[in-house]
Amino acid sequence: MSDKIIENNQVTIMGEIVSTFTFSHEVFGEGFYMVDVSVRRLSNSVDTIPVMISERLIDVESDYRGEFLMVSGQFRSYNRHDEQKNRLVLSVFAREVSFIEEELDGAKTNNILLDGYICKLPIYRKTPLGREIADLLLAVNRPYGKSDYIPCICWGRNARFASAFEVGEHVQVLGRIQSREYVKKLSETETQKRTAYEVSVSKLECLDE
Repeated sequence: MSDKIIENNQVTIMGEIVSTFTFSHEVFGEGFYMVDVSVRRLSNSVDTIPVMISERLIDVESDYRGEFLMVSGQFRSYNRHDEQKNRLVLSVFAREVSFIEEELDGAKTNNILLDGYICKLPIYRKTPLGREIADLLLAVNRPYGKSDYIPCICWGRNARFASAFEVGEHVQVLGRIQSREYVKKLSETETQKRTAYEVSVSKLECLDE
């Protein structure tokens, strides 16, 4: 059963370590740390993706900035309570890590497969230039009755297809993890720059048909 669960959420990223390790939490005496990995796109822009790594997989005391890392694992979410509301926090949970000699081309550096269920109605819209977009929120089951909630964004034909999904439909997506900066208005005078993470969908399939 647990093998099946792991198959429904598979991520591989390759990129440059651009931060030091910061402590996240501890489970049964095992420490987990966060590190940022910069992953190149085909367009030569980059996505900076947070990775959660166990201290058993890597020496978290070392500074690896500038080194290239390959990470395989899952895209996970948890709710962090701040400013009187919950924020969905996303990161790649590393199961295997290895150092690599250099960056590969953008097509191979960032792949994700998710198999889950639509948990709120898709939001379909068009940009001012007429590009079609649909936002999905996918619930991906984890062992022990937990789920990860993963925002996904579809374009063009995929967006049109996704716009008809109902809550509870079983779908599979292939794509890449992307980061996007936005400005959050905290009050009339205060704003804060934040980063959102989502899956940019390249292939989409409904498994209920």
